[in-house]
Amino acid sequence: MTFDELLAHCLAKPGAWDDEPWENDVVAKVDEKIFAFLGDDYVGVKCGDRDEADEWLQRYPDNARVMAYIGRHGWNALDLNQAIPDDEILEAVDDSYLHVVSKLPRSRRPDGWDGT
Repeated sequence: MTFDELLAHCLAKPGAWDDEPWENDVVAKVDEKIFAFLGDDYVGVKCGDRDEADEWLQRYPDNARVMAYIGRHGWNALDLNQAIPDDEILEAVDDSYLHVVSKLPRSRRPDGWDGT
């Protein structure tokens, strides 16, 4: 999967937009909240909690890692084009989006978001 394909998947979500809050670091946001960190060869995603995030580390010990600074809150970096299948990467991005949107106040959730 290419960076552009991953970015397009992220931006297809209701209310999603891309930002570059730090030089050369692209993120996908909904409202003002990040749901995916997009690197050239990885994507950072939010899992429900640290236990759920640790399941990725157990399944893909060479291709999943705890993200610096925010990992304790359930964020992992998943390597692209390695052992993790693309469909699982996309599912992780979808789940990350759902986790982030579900924490937004109802008034700030995007039009078209149905909670699934």
